[in-house]
Amino acid sequence: MRSKITSLLLACALASIPVHAREPAPSRVISARAVYHNPANPVVNLFYCDRSGSIQPVNFKPQALSDRMEIQLPDDMIVLYDKAVIDPEKPEESVVASMNLSPETQKMIMLIVPRPAALKPAYRILVINDSAESFARGESKIVSMISAESAIRAGEHKLQIPPGKITRLPVVRQVNDFNMAQTNFYYSHHDSWIAFAERQLHYIDATRRIFIIHATPGALQPAVSTIVDTDTTF
Repeated sequence: MRSKITSLLLACALASIPVHAREPAPSRVISARAVYHNPANPVVNLFYCDRSGSIQPVNFKPQALSDRMEIQLPDDMIVLYDKAVIDPEKPEESVVASMNLSPETQKMIMLIVPRPAALKPAYRILVINDSAESFARGESKIVSMISAESAIRAGEHKLQIPPGKITRLPVVRQVNDFNMAQTNFYYSHHDSWIAFAERQLHYIDATRRIFIIHATPGALQPAVSTIVDTDTTF
C-alpha cells in the first residue's frame, strides 16, 4: 500500500518536470464530486491530483456537493493531500486520505469525514457510485456514521440502516398532491426505536439526496444532515 501511494505522490510531485524527463504512471481519470462532513469543524483544505498531474484544491461547498473534478487515479487509488506542494523526498507525509477504487466505477461522490485524532491517515473516504444505474434520479442514499442501529420511514418505505454502511432509499411514490412525504428517522435504544428527526420532504424524480446520520458533540441523540443533488447531467 505504501509503495503505491508513494508512486502516486511522486507522479504528482514531479508534475512540473518537463514531460520528456518524466515516465508516465499507469493511471485513469475519474469524474468526482465531494462533500466534507464535520459539524464540529466544517472548513478544511484538501487537495487532489488532476488529469494533468497538477495538485488542485477540492472546492468544498457548505452542506452541498462540490463542482465536478477530474481526479487522476494511478493504480485505481484515490489519494487526498493536505498541501498543494508535495515534498518529493517525503511524499507520504502529505497523504491525509486514501482508498482503492473499483475499476468499474467511472463517476463517484466522495464523502470525506475525519477520523479520530490518533489515527492516520486523518480522513476517511466513503464512495458513492455516481452512475445513473447505481444512484438513479429520485433515489436517496443514507450514510450512518453512528454505532447504533437506525431506521427510516419515508412514504411507503421502511428500512433499517446498519452502522457504517451506505443504504439505498428507493424512489418515494407515496406522496401527497404537493409531492410531499413524511420522513422519519429512528435509532435503536434499549430494544426501542426512538424518533430523532421527523420532517416533510419534497420527493421528485429530478432530485437525489444523501442523508448523513451522525452524532454531534454534546447532543443526547443523533442528527441528520441532508445533501441535495439537482444535477441532471449524468
